[in-house]
Amino acid sequence: MSGLRSRRIRMKKSEQLGLRHPEQIRSYFFAEIPLMGIITVSGLIYNIGMTAGPYFEGQLAQCLYDIFRGRASFRDMARLALLYLLAIGVVQGMRAVKRYGVRQFANKTSRRMRTCLYHSLVHADPEALAREDMGSLLTKAISDVDACAEGMRKVTTEIFDTGVVMIAYTVMLLTYDWRLTLLCCLFTPIAYIAADRLKVRVSSANAAYKQSASNLNTATMDRISHAITYRIYGQEARRDQNYEAALTDYEHKSAAANLYESTLAPLYDAIAMIGAAVILYFGSRNVVGTGWEHWEIAAFTTYLACFTKLAVKASHAAKLFNAVQKASVSWHRIQPLLKAASPENSESDADSNVSDDPDIKGIPYVPDTQHNQGVPGAPDQQNDSVRPVTLRFEDVSTGPLQHLNFTVRPGEILGVTGAVASGKSMLGKVLIDEVPYSGRITLNGRDFSTLAEGEKQDAITYMGHDAELLSVSFRDNIALGHPIDAEKYLSMVRLDDDLHLLNRTIDDPVGSGGMMLSGGQMERLSLARALAHAGSILVLDDPFASVDRGTETGILRSIRTAFPDRTIVLISHRLYHFPEFQQVLYLHDGTGTCLPHAKLMERESGYRTLYEDQMKGSDFDAPQSKYDPE
Repeated sequence: MSGLRSRRIRMKKSEQLGLRHPEQIRSYFFAEIPLMGIITVSGLIYNIGMTAGPYFEGQLAQCLYDIFRGRASFRDMARLALLYLLAIGVVQGMRAVKRYGVRQFANKTSRRMRTCLYHSLVHADPEALAREDMGSLLTKAISDVDACAEGMRKVTTEIFDTGVVMIAYTVMLLTYDWRLTLLCCLFTPIAYIAADRLKVRVSSANAAYKQSASNLNTATMDRISHAITYRIYGQEARRDQNYEAALTDYEHKSAAANLYESTLAPLYDAIAMIGAAVILYFGSRNVVGTGWEHWEIAAFTTYLACFTKLAVKASHAAKLFNAVQKASVSWHRIQPLLKAASPENSESDADSNVSDDPDIKGIPYVPDTQHNQGVPGAPDQQNDSVRPVTLRFEDVSTGPLQHLNFTVRPGEILGVTGAVASGKSMLGKVLIDEVPYSGRITLNGRDFSTLAEGEKQDAITYMGHDAELLSVSFRDNIALGHPIDAEKYLSMVRLDDDLHLLNRTIDDPVGSGGMMLSGGQMERLSLARALAHAGSILVLDDPFASVDRGTETGILRSIRTAFPDRTIVLISHRLYHFPEFQQVLYLHDGTGTCLPHAKLMERESGYRTLYEDQMKGSDFDAPQSKYDPE
């Protein structure tokens, strides 16, 4: 599904998740502003407090030296140790708060991404989805979302654990000896430069790894889905070889990606730690009084410990670059699927519920309160409460169709037909917000565009050209979880006879997507579902394309008997019953002519030709399944 309604559904879901633009990374941070505030406060306290470690380590070393010199006591050492423990306790407490907050942020981000991705896939254009590689979709839905969420977690963590603490350590080093600090810290940028130079290799290695993972998933799904076919045609060994090749390639690409991500860490550490040798030389000179500053043991110990921690954090920052590159590969893969639809101003309240239609003046269009609960109720419970609705198109244009004008009243059937690709199915999709339109559509005089989504669902029941059956039983496909007399509607579409011939029951499964049924049976089961949830307007797109004439006649008779007050739009290339309908909309030359059958036969030669050809039997009787009754 790729129309307006699908985009609105994705947009609504994104807004429910607190995301206005799920394809933008910053939206996930803005969605958790209170949590990010907690992370920021606790992160600042924790990382600035990290400087207490080197400071107290230096003071303890100095105190021990003074004890040996007789200038301090063990009580002084105990006091320092107690203060050290207290400071460490506060710092570690803030660390726990920050880490918990970051983990919560990562979990919520992953959940939001998965939810948006799920709705994007569910409401995607079936044709576009069919063109997408299934292995790639699985990788995007699982691996790529995890990689993105993990990358965002690492960035959030390292902003504080690397960025803030490095600033704190650098300020502390500068206060002890600014010259020595500038000298020993020259090697830190080298580690960053090395990481930046290697980011291209890291990105390409991870992109190759992701593609290989997609290929492996595709090979696995292919082997499972077509196991019987490969066995029957003796292709099992060949497919196993292809799978092994994909698995081997995955192992090699995974190893290469891990190599660049993991084994480069010692290189960053070694480069950053070169400065320690500089401190040992120039710092010792400060202690003996021949350097730039005059240090005691405490200052030297604090400075060396502080630089060591700074160098380690510097290497973490370099590794973070690699992690971000890895996450960016995944982000670019899933970003198109996370892209939100533009908001539509389609659910504003109507100015009035009273009709201005002269044919039904004074009759309000009010949604059925029992039916309007998000999911339609059972017809057995609603037949008496579904309100008659007049459907009117006023100068409506959509796609190739321009300037359509017609009115269908309760109890009437509008037959819609035309040549192939004349826009018949598009007309039905307008009424479910699948395609945009201009002009005015009204239901009892109320503008269709002002109805809320639930009101549209209550008013209009649509049976599409594709059956879209669920992989459950006949009963569940009809009832969809509601207390509906499914057997009644199975009988209306003449499927009860088919089940009897097949020695099956209504509670038997239909197979994956209805694969155990013939084309005609699939369409009739889809029609039974539409009738079981019938609203005020029934839009039926080619419901009799694969059934014989007798079956069509019987089903149509049942519909007219069961739903005498419904407004029915029947889209079909089968014209046998069109003379019985109140009106016929013939689509031609990018527009449509709506007249009773007899007048349309006189005015439109194209329609007359279509009808006469079918009455001669040249284009009417569809091929029958061996299970379709005569």
